[in-house]
Amino acid sequence: MSRIVMKFGGTSVADLDRIRNVARRVARAAAAGHEVAVVVSAMSGVTNQLVGWCQALSPLHDAREYDAVVATGEQVTAGLVAIALQELGVEARSWQGWQIPLLTDGAHGRARIDRIDGAALIARMQNGQVPVIAGFQGLGPDHRVTTLGRGGSDTSAVELAAAIGADRCDIYTDVDGIYTTDPRIVPKARRLPRIAYEEMLELASVGAKVLQTRSVELAMKERVRVQVLSSFAEAEGCDLPGSLVVDEDEILEKEIVAGIAYSRDEAKMTVKRVPDRPGIAAAIFGPLSEAGINVDMIVQNVSDDGTTDMTFTLGRSDLARARQTLAAQQGQIGFADLVSDAQVAKISVVGVGMRSHAGVAATMFRTLAERSINIQVISTSEIKVSVLIGADYTELAVRALHTAYGLDAA
Repeated sequence: MSRIVMKFGGTSVADLDRIRNVARRVARAAAAGHEVAVVVSAMSGVTNQLVGWCQALSPLHDAREYDAVVATGEQVTAGLVAIALQELGVEARSWQGWQIPLLTDGAHGRARIDRIDGAALIARMQNGQVPVIAGFQGLGPDHRVTTLGRGGSDTSAVELAAAIGADRCDIYTDVDGIYTTDPRIVPKARRLPRIAYEEMLELASVGAKVLQTRSVELAMKERVRVQVLSSFAEAEGCDLPGSLVVDEDEILEKEIVAGIAYSRDEAKMTVKRVPDRPGIAAAIFGPLSEAGINVDMIVQNVSDDGTTDMTFTLGRSDLARARQTLAAQQGQIGFADLVSDAQVAKISVVGVGMRSHAGVAATMFRTLAERSINIQVISTSEIKVSVLIGADYTELAVRALHTAYGLDAA
């Protein structure tokens, strides 16, 4: 049978009844003969509470102690799930990151995984035991607990799946798969039975919330097959079909467009009347990088008078810091003004089929024009076209594009 990693998010383990439900799912997989490892998040709301306590005591808290506090959420869940499995007659044992060990770098609060020794886990699984692993945490070079940042439990699960040679990593969440777009905006959105790593990575990076970007990057790098399933949907005691994230070669019929993603967490900034000379882009974006501000779409408009306007997008939460950073460099850069707009949204069309089909961007531009939606910035990659529009037009744009590319369910 298969070796499977089953990962359960915060809503899946939100209370004791849901933990019992998780235990029943795991017990069924183990009874079917699979070797199973479980990765769990903290119970819904617990991590936010722990973070809030740290911030209330000290806004500039020690990151090492922050990790010591915040990592306890997953530790509690792992122990409870192990107890629930034992109650069902399944041999189970909880594991913290340092016990595996899951080794990370020293960036407390946002650590990255360096190496996982899966030997002990494999030995336990081969002997019929189910390891229940606290996600989101590891052991840093200072021998202290580290946490992996946003989406860290998904990242833990995928990396563990690679380390133990799992056939698949099943991620259970509150949705039953990956859809062509947000079903709350487009009721006719379709669940995708399979989606390529590259498509999922692009969708995750431009606003899709189902999987976190780092976990998809790892899955693609390690060629771990990831399945997204609902924790709450069952048919006669079995999981309903979800969505598989796989290599492009496993998808027989490739759609030109796999999905439409959107992000409302965007802002636009324009550096006005900058001298048009070599090195000016580095002078602008260097300080932003040093300040830890990620920039996405960039457009440069050169004027006849020897100046240029530089427009770029960034996270809305970084807007004030970006303005402060550039204002401090005005003398060195020599710009005339900074103009910003937080009322924007990024809409993206993604699909590996774009490589072999022309006209995808033209369809997007024509569809938006027909709805009188103005495009402010455009960015493209091999399998993605993104545009920046006014935030008020987000839902109209998503619905119109979903229809234009033939993605509506029959």
